[in-house]
Amino acid sequence: MIRLEKFEKTDFNQLISWINSEILLKNWAGDLFRFPLTEESLDWYIEDTNEPGVSDAFVYKAVDTISGEVVGHISLGGMSYKNRSGRISRVFVDSFNHGGKGICQQMIRAVLKIGFAELNLHRVSLGVYDDNISAIKCYEKSGFKIEGIGRDIMWYNEKWRSMIEMGMLENEWRELVGGVDKVDSVDVVDKVNKVG
Repeated sequence: MIRLEKFEKTDFNQLISWINSEILLKNWAGDLFRFPLTEESLDWYIEDTNEPGVSDAFVYKAVDTISGEVVGHISLGGMSYKNRSGRISRVFVDSFNHGGKGICQQMIRAVLKIGFAELNLHRVSLGVYDDNISAIKCYEKSGFKIEGIGRDIMWYNEKWRSMIEMGMLENEWRELVGGVDKVDSVDVVDKVNKVG
């Protein structure tokens, strides 16, 4: 199992060591950062984050609850409190040391719990490049539905990349976790793991 904790300056070096190639950086963040990832760019990235009702982004590290190791990274941004919507982005699992353990799904489910149960969102979306097959499978297994494709949105390495847009609504999430009305009284991640 994993838990999400606020991503802080003390976590920068680990993330920088994970994102050690330009293609990993593109998959992780699109054109938001330039390669190589730096502490200065990450300072900007976490500025004014993780304050409910105020921040437009929530940035987390994923921690293995047994070993205490940091195993991944995820953010929930693009917040519109008026429209009760947010967007999952910058999902990364340390697959070299922790691949094949379902960590991606656990991270997605944990951030969905924050979005729907704690921040009272109505809609959570995400975008994934069409050649990132493992990520697409993770998001589908986590309950996301494909809503469309942004064709040829990025020119990289002498070819075009398209973006698959996916989304989930609060009623779909509640159905996924068993129709729970009061989600804070239930361990949602455990319940969803049994479903998925």
